[in-house]
Amino acid sequence: MMNPQSVQQPRQPQIKAALAVAPLSSTWIKGWQGVFSHRLMIYICMLLIASIGAWGYGIRTRTIFACQAGGYSADRYVASCNGANYGDYEHGAFQFNLEPSVQDSVKNADVLFLGNSRLQLAFSAVPTEQWFSTNSARYYLMGFTYFENELFASELLNSIRPRPKVYIINVDDFFEKFETAPVKMILHDPNARSEYAAKRFWQRVHERICGTFKVLCGNKFVIFRSRNTGAYYTQGSVGRTEPVPVSYDPVVDQNAANANITAAVDFLSRFTQKKCVILTMVPYVGTKIGTAKAIASGIGLKLMTPDTVQGLRTFDGYHLDQPSAQRWSQAFFQAAGPEIRSCLDSRNAADRQGTSSTGAAASVQSATTSTVR
Repeated sequence: MMNPQSVQQPRQPQIKAALAVAPLSSTWIKGWQGVFSHRLMIYICMLLIASIGAWGYGIRTRTIFACQAGGYSADRYVASCNGANYGDYEHGAFQFNLEPSVQDSVKNADVLFLGNSRLQLAFSAVPTEQWFSTNSARYYLMGFTYFENELFASELLNSIRPRPKVYIINVDDFFEKFETAPVKMILHDPNARSEYAAKRFWQRVHERICGTFKVLCGNKFVIFRSRNTGAYYTQGSVGRTEPVPVSYDPVVDQNAANANITAAVDFLSRFTQKKCVILTMVPYVGTKIGTAKAIASGIGLKLMTPDTVQGLRTFDGYHLDQPSAQRWSQAFFQAAGPEIRSCLDSRNAADRQGTSSTGAAASVQSATTSTVR
């Protein structure tokens, strides 16, 4: 019988001959294992850093942290932030009463402004504050972004039931009934309330973090809104835009005018009985002034459009820039101020009497159907 050791001994030389290399020592093997392990750890760390960076970038560009927090105050909240996953808050804040003091401000306003973001930015100006302060009257700007119209305004007026003496309405597409994106969500999404409530919560976090560490947050366009007056205060970049002069289109779109007239008559009959109504048209690039005048004429009102202000510009083609808003709103109150004051005095006198006598009602109705031009 052969010795087992005589069979095992030749195997090591055979391996050497087959590979033509000497077998690695245990020290070399451990060394290479350390290198591979080290590289694997570096790779994992790089993946983690990249993931955290992508997550942070998404937070900084797509959420409320895409906007700065410099506009917060006891009176202001974020109405809208251009972070893609944040967007609108003001619609939900009104619909679901997430800012309770806002509804009180609307209810107590002597003059209520209705319209879209063009109205908001045009009247969120010093001349507005000065006129109402001088005349000891309260106002509220109840316009909204997303080219909002009477559909959402009707929802709010029915639920809040304000008691203004004067309505100032921006005719610009206001009497066209369609559901904007936020209104569709509010009216049809069962999760809308909770999602808007979450946005409210994140404003508290945003205010603390971005107010302290500005560098952590982006600089996208953000609108802060006053709880007391509804005025807008904007910050941040709107992107690559050039100032564009306002212009006017005198052509009348009769089909659009007729549809707006029908809707306007219905709206005014439901909400503005025995109130003064003043129509206006905030200018922009391609202002549909011809159609706006036709709408006003069709419902028996004149259109207050101060056309003596020259050199007005928009910052994006749609909204007046701040200097233009200052000059345009000042011209508006110079023209419309006496009529607003007259309406306020008439209603105050009627309130003091505690009754709507025939003479007072006739006076108010006259003011409703003969606003300034």
